[in-house]
Amino acid sequence: MDRRWFLSVLGMSSLAPLASFVPVVEPEKGLIKPKNLQKGQTIGLISPASRLHDPSKYDKIVKKIKKMGFRVKEGKYARDQYGYFSGTDEQRAHDLNAMFADDSVDAILPFRGGWGCNRILNLIDYELIQNNPKILVGFSDITSLLLAIYAKTGLVTFHGPVGKSEWTKYTKRHFRKALSYQQPYTIETYDQDECESCNNFSVITPGKATGRLLGGNLTVLTAMIGSDYLPDWKGNILFVEDVGEDIYRIDRMLTQLKLSGALDQVSGFIFGQCTACKRSNSYSLTLGQVLDHFIKPLGIPAFSGAFIGHIDKMVTLPVGLPVKIDAQKGNIILNEAATV
Repeated sequence: MDRRWFLSVLGMSSLAPLASFVPVVEPEKGLIKPKNLQKGQTIGLISPASRLHDPSKYDKIVKKIKKMGFRVKEGKYARDQYGYFSGTDEQRAHDLNAMFADDSVDAILPFRGGWGCNRILNLIDYELIQNNPKILVGFSDITSLLLAIYAKTGLVTFHGPVGKSEWTKYTKRHFRKALSYQQPYTIETYDQDECESCNNFSVITPGKATGRLLGGNLTVLTAMIGSDYLPDWKGNILFVEDVGEDIYRIDRMLTQLKLSGALDQVSGFIFGQCTACKRSNSYSLTLGQVLDHFIKPLGIPAFSGAFIGHIDKMVTLPVGLPVKIDAQKGNIILNEAATV
């Protein structure tokens, strides 16, 4: 719930490339896949957005990642503070660029989200990233980085846990599978037995669809509309999630997506979890009603209730990878690995 908390507080509704391998590029798709992540390799921990309120948690997160079998390298400014940010915009962008340039780092993981990634999009060295592709994973405010980097470079990024996530067995299993597995596989996005408090799975429109998997946090994504840091939605599958929003705010943001033309372009739609999203009064529309209003008329395969979002048990999704969805089953089918 970090992103929502920070928005409420705010009152808001040259490094040389050091390539360790040749990027795998698919010219016909403009797609770059990062090298897979294995135990014993190094994860770079950065703070591209907010700082942790409790400084002692940094060490706990480092210990947790090491216990999972990885080495850790922290960004120079990862524990800094500038107001509610972890360092200035320039410092936070420096750490992101530096991790991509560092050939001793195999994957990049933020300590947390919160707010701030939109502020550094113009400071990111996209050419550097394109020449030194590697795994970047995160969610919530990290949505900005996932989408902007994919849009600017073609690099597949990953919507998944951050350092301060709970890292349940379920989360770790999906994390490892997405980043290490070299075979096609199916992501079953919902299991009632795993999360009784989660929004129930619901088929909005049955059917199957194909396209690149794109999306992230709804609030962050809509805040990027009008910029040149968003990918092309046409013929692709959009997934969104959110936390702590009144239903009318979800309505407003989906309206913005509709008016921007994004919803009319996608081939499929997935709504993940809307954690602690409540009706502001007794006569408010329900979340289901809002989704039906915007999504059903599109006539595209769509479902809601996927384990995507601010929950302890979450799936890890490859942003930018061509996939197939089966709305009736709530599945995302990967016909190819997201890494090499």
